[in-house]
Amino acid sequence: MSTSTLDHAHDHGHDHAHDHPHGLSRWLFATNHKDIGTLYLWFSFIMLLSGGVLALAIRTELFKPGLQFFQPEFFNQLTTMHGLVMVFGAIMPAFVGFANWMIPLQIGASDMAFARMNNFSFWLLPPAALLLATSFLVPGGATAAGWTLYAPLSTQMGMGMDMGIFAMHLMGASSIMGSINIIVTILNMRAPGMTLMKMPMFCWTWLITAYLLIAVMPVLAGAITMTLTDRHFGTSFFNAAAGGDPVMYQHIFWFFGHPEVYIMILPAFGIVSQILPAFARKQLFGYASMVYATASIAILSFIVWAHHMFTTGMPVTSQLFFMYATMLIAVPTGVKVFNWIATMWRGSMTFETPMLFAVGFIFVFTIGGFTGLILAVTPIDIQLQDTYYVVAHFHYVLVAGSLFALFAGFYYWSPKWTGHMYNETMGKIHFWLSLITFNVTFFPMHFLGLAGMPRRYADYSAQFTDFNMIATIGAFGFGLSQAFFLFGVIIPTIRGGKKAEAKPWDGAEGLEWTVPSPAPFHTFETPPQFK
Repeated sequence: MSTSTLDHAHDHGHDHAHDHPHGLSRWLFATNHKDIGTLYLWFSFIMLLSGGVLALAIRTELFKPGLQFFQPEFFNQLTTMHGLVMVFGAIMPAFVGFANWMIPLQIGASDMAFARMNNFSFWLLPPAALLLATSFLVPGGATAAGWTLYAPLSTQMGMGMDMGIFAMHLMGASSIMGSINIIVTILNMRAPGMTLMKMPMFCWTWLITAYLLIAVMPVLAGAITMTLTDRHFGTSFFNAAAGGDPVMYQHIFWFFGHPEVYIMILPAFGIVSQILPAFARKQLFGYASMVYATASIAILSFIVWAHHMFTTGMPVTSQLFFMYATMLIAVPTGVKVFNWIATMWRGSMTFETPMLFAVGFIFVFTIGGFTGLILAVTPIDIQLQDTYYVVAHFHYVLVAGSLFALFAGFYYWSPKWTGHMYNETMGKIHFWLSLITFNVTFFPMHFLGLAGMPRRYADYSAQFTDFNMIATIGAFGFGLSQAFFLFGVIIPTIRGGKKAEAKPWDGAEGLEWTVPSPAPFHTFETPPQFK
């Protein structure tokens, strides 16, 4: 064997090892979209459990009136960090994990467009999470300004606030890079014949979400950077005594914050829009109208931000504008709900776990949507602002909305990811436990809010005790349900279990698909309506 051949063999071996690194380096230097998707999913699940522990601490304090365990200052640190961890650490990275795993597979791409940037955008998250977590340990503790970080509170807090600001900058940079990656992948790397209007709905919702992220993350960065310079560099953007305006902070924050709400729900719409047709064995009803509805929601989300600010003393004309604009956004959302129902109508439905979570999603998300519509009515909102009614409303959207859709997507795609089928009985138990305990936790909060109980208080008057006790018991049930999900579903599925078939959902429960329809994972076949 000549030396050049040996060299070549050595080089080839080296290349091969580089292509498939093992152990720690496989994950540290991952450029494969599936590995990075897996990293995102594990990170977000760990953050979900951490944020859940914070929530249970909040609920423990609120089990009875009076101060039981925590001082009000620490209680507010818990509420702030619970919000930041769940929004930026759990829900958003989980959807990015789904995007990484599924988008290349659904459009027939070999990988994401920018593989190394994909790695970088993930590895920005653990240091950010660490910054957030350790802010509890610095003098003054974590920030207690609420997850919205309103000035002037946020300009007075200790250095935990600075750690929070830097953590959010890192997470924002991660989101922007992830979004650029998703947009370029979808626009440039579709398989031949995969036109935009033939893409699976999940790709559409993520394409639109990615544009939203790129538009609003810099706005958040601006708001928290102005806060930072107010704190340390003598500016007075939000200091009224020096000519600044604390309400300006709210305008900037909510101009980010309202589209952010849709960033956390649009990918959920995409997942549900894929699961329902599979288990109803019918085409998605009104594919084009679903695409247009998603785009309308995204565009309208930019002109409703001040419905979060009805109590800041804005002119009545502004209140009217934001009230009507908010009601308008309910129209495309309603289109989606009716399309989902029409998809199921007279379908040959079976109720495996993904379908249960998808149908559960529609039910509870619709309740969240209705309470949002109620809060859009200015005079009602002025009464309910900063009460537990608002807490109930956005948890119905974010837990029963985003989180249930994430669960549905996990059960639907985990055969694809792991090669194993999860245990159907365990999945169904997880669904019913989650659905029941979720409603036990958050439904009473509507009544608490209507009765006038304010949020973010460590204490409350005795009249609110019963509902708070029910909510706390429900919360512990919900937390235990997710521990059950980890130990009863996720770990056994990864370790083994029944081998998944090539098309795991074909002929589920012995029913063949009655309508020609693209199988869930073979999405590059042209659906019949486009042939």
